[in-house]
Amino acid sequence: MKHNITLIPGDGIGPEVTTATVKILEKSGVCINWEIVRMGAEVIEEFGTPMPPYVLESIKKNKVALKGPVTTPVGKGFKSVNVTLRQELNLYANIRPIRTFEGVPSRFENVDLIIVRENSEDLYAGIEHMITEDIAESIKIISKKASDRIVEYAFKIAKEQNRKEVIAVHKANIMKLSDGLFLRCARNIAGTHKDIAFYDVIVDAMSMKLVMNPEKYDVLVMPNLYGDILSDMAAGLVGGLGLVPGANIGEEGAVFEPAHGSAPDIAGKNIANPTACILSSVMMLRHIGEAKAANKIEQAVVAVLKEGKHLTCDLGGTTGTIEFTQVVIDKMLEQTN
Repeated sequence: MKHNITLIPGDGIGPEVTTATVKILEKSGVCINWEIVRMGAEVIEEFGTPMPPYVLESIKKNKVALKGPVTTPVGKGFKSVNVTLRQELNLYANIRPIRTFEGVPSRFENVDLIIVRENSEDLYAGIEHMITEDIAESIKIISKKASDRIVEYAFKIAKEQNRKEVIAVHKANIMKLSDGLFLRCARNIAGTHKDIAFYDVIVDAMSMKLVMNPEKYDVLVMPNLYGDILSDMAAGLVGGLGLVPGANIGEEGAVFEPAHGSAPDIAGKNIANPTACILSSVMMLRHIGEAKAANKIEQAVVAVLKEGKHLTCDLGGTTGTIEFTQVVIDKMLEQTN
C-alpha cells in the first residue's frame, strides 16, 4: 500500500534530520509518496508569512505529515507556526514519549513515560493585550470540551500501551476556576476508566518528583503550558531533546515532529542528532498501520544507541548526522537478514 504523506523539511537543522529520516523510511519497506511543502523563515520573503496556505491544504488532503523543526521569527509580529498549525488543524493532543536508552549517558535508568499535552488552548490561545502602556495581560482559556478530550486520549494511550496509571498535572490550588475545571474533568473521565489507576499532582510538585524519580511515572496529562515545560525538562533527564519524538493528533489529521527546535547555530554542519525525527516517524508508521516497519526502525535505533560507538555530539560522541543515519540503516538491514 502506498501512503501519501506531507513532508515539511523545516529550516535550521530540519532538512538534515528529515532527509536522514526519509532515507531510513525508504529502507524500511514502506511505500510513501512524499508531498514536500516549505514553511518557516525561509518562505517569508516570498509569501509574506512563514506558513503559506498550501501547507494546511496539503496536510488536510493527506491527513498525515512528517515535519522538521520550523523557525518563527522572534519579535516580528508572526504567531508561532507550530501553534498555528495545531490550532488550524485542530491537532488537540501533543504526545511526547520520554525514555532512557541504554548506551546514552543519563543519571537515570528505566525511564519510560508519556506526556500527553492539551494542544489547542490555555495561554497558547494567544489572547493577550495591553491594559496600559506598562501592563500586559494574557488570558488563559481552559474548556470542558478540550479537557475531557485530552484526558480521554491519555486513558486511550494508557490502555493501548498497557500502562498502569494516568496522572493529571495542574495548578488548581491557585487557579481554582481554570485549572479547577481541568481537574474536575480529569476526575470525571477517570471515573469511567476504573481499570487504570488515576491521581493528580500539582505542577510544581510534579516537577520535583520528575527530577528525583522519573522512572516511577507512566502517563502524565496536562494543559498546554505545563506540557510544554515538563516535556522539555523531562527530555533533559534522559539525554536531551535530540532523543524525544512527538506527535500532534487530531480527529482529521496528524503531524509528527521531533520535540527539539531548529537549532540554526549548528545547521549545515552534519552534527545534528536525527534520532528524535526518526522516532517521530516510528510513531507515524504506527499511526498509519505500518507497525512492522515501525518496530524494525525502532529496534535498529535502540541497538545503535546501546552500542554507544556512534553517538552524535549532543550525546557525547563524534558521529555525524549522515554517518549515524547509515549506521541505523545498516543495523536495520542486518536485523532483517
